[in-house]
Amino acid sequence: MRPRTAVSACAFLVALALGTGACRTDKDNIQRWASTVQGPKKLIAVLTHDKYSIDLRVEAALALVGMKPRNGRRVGIDGSDEHPGLITSLGTLPPAARTTIVSRLVPALEIEVRKPPPVAQGGQISPDPSVPYKDAAFALLTNDRGRLVADAALRQRLRAALSHWISVGFPQRYDDSSQTYSVKQMVTELRSDAVKSLPNQIVPGAGKIDAMSELIADFGDPATKLAASQRIVVVATDIASENWIRQKSPGVEAANKAAKLTPTPEQFRAQMDQYQEEELLRVFASMKRLAGAPVIEFLLRFAQDKSQSPKRRSGALAALQGHLDRTSVSQAEAVLAVAAAADTPDQVRDVALLRVGDFPRAIVIDRLYGLFDNSAWKVRWVAAELVIKMSDTSQLKEFFERIGRIDSMAITEPLRYGALMAEMKGPIKPVEVISSFVSSAHPAPARFTAFGYYYNHGTKDDLAKLAHYMKDGQKAPSCAKDAQDCEWKCEVAADGKRETKDISTLGEFVEFCVKPAVEKRGTP
Repeated sequence: MRPRTAVSACAFLVALALGTGACRTDKDNIQRWASTVQGPKKLIAVLTHDKYSIDLRVEAALALVGMKPRNGRRVGIDGSDEHPGLITSLGTLPPAARTTIVSRLVPALEIEVRKPPPVAQGGQISPDPSVPYKDAAFALLTNDRGRLVADAALRQRLRAALSHWISVGFPQRYDDSSQTYSVKQMVTELRSDAVKSLPNQIVPGAGKIDAMSELIADFGDPATKLAASQRIVVVATDIASENWIRQKSPGVEAANKAAKLTPTPEQFRAQMDQYQEEELLRVFASMKRLAGAPVIEFLLRFAQDKSQSPKRRSGALAALQGHLDRTSVSQAEAVLAVAAAADTPDQVRDVALLRVGDFPRAIVIDRLYGLFDNSAWKVRWVAAELVIKMSDTSQLKEFFERIGRIDSMAITEPLRYGALMAEMKGPIKPVEVISSFVSSAHPAPARFTAFGYYYNHGTKDDLAKLAHYMKDGQKAPSCAKDAQDCEWKCEVAADGKRETKDISTLGEFVEFCVKPAVEKRGTP
């Protein structure tokens, strides 16, 4: 046998713990085996056999961690079909031996985990060499319910190192596809410790603000959430500024040039406004997750800013969902002010009224009733719907009395109000209140609203009652001047065809709108 063959055979036998003391395994063998086909088996043999020194066994463990993936698997850490990996092998060791090795292994892993990520050069980012070490550290910490690291101080060192790894270079590391355990998976285990430093990375121009916001919202402690709330307000303020437009314009101009586009100055400004709006709406989504007093104050102020587009203002109001203080009169007044302003765009008003619904009835009911006098019938329509949804049947009489005071009305209103009333809860049935408002003793808006209930929920048992009113000559409420989409029409059958009929009286409303709907529906 030639000398080279003899040496290789000896090293192989030693690695499998089958040789004798004549063959010596050292650090050079360990490092070389990490790159050979049979290397994992040899390293596992050194790790698990007590004939080797602790230094060499720890060296073998680190070599297993640092091995390059094979077929997409970190075989040194997780093992393969042919051999176990580091984590499984540590689990097979006697407790005393495992404790000794782990006590030396953790500090070595800690050093590697705390190394900063590589810096991009020429637009390219090299692989992060710390990834396998943080994967091994996390596996040690969590495998078999943490049994592999019994010492509390060592566990805390691993947690601190992993939390540091997450907080440094978050955007790059969050998207690193080479890692076995994702950042989100790690934060789920590490909880608040892992996100304490993330607010420091929420700055204008940073990447993955949405991911950081999500993790802080889900796992951050109150102090971390407050810090993130303050930071993201700075980001949103920057995006909404003219300075942001100036900073981003060169990049958009370059993209236009590459695409051979030559927009006019007006078109380019519109392009930038749209870009800015998309970024604002994106950060609003993150704000919705984070909330906090700074975010709420910013969004309320933004929603009231009439210089902002309707889409931006409604986006700010939508981001407030579930975060307004239900006991805050000032917050309720701020939202109601947006809803009540005559020049508020419909898109913004609709969302503002949804936010009004987030407050208790007692705080907002008077202002909602105040909107019944708004010159735009659609404003009253949305406000009245909200009043009904916030009320029970003991408050239904109050609604009828207030709706009876209005000067104009669209046919859409009584039909919708009647449908919602049937769903109301309370000490009495809705129909018991509604039936008392069909008589001529009440104003037209209240009576038409009462018959709107029968349009939606009347049965054939009600037809005799309805017939009594088909000759009622009370005038239908008129539409306000220039009221958009306001009309009094019903579709009726005539000579086997369907045609639209103008409604001018209560009798016509009952005969041509309510009665056909009841007959078509029949008895439930």
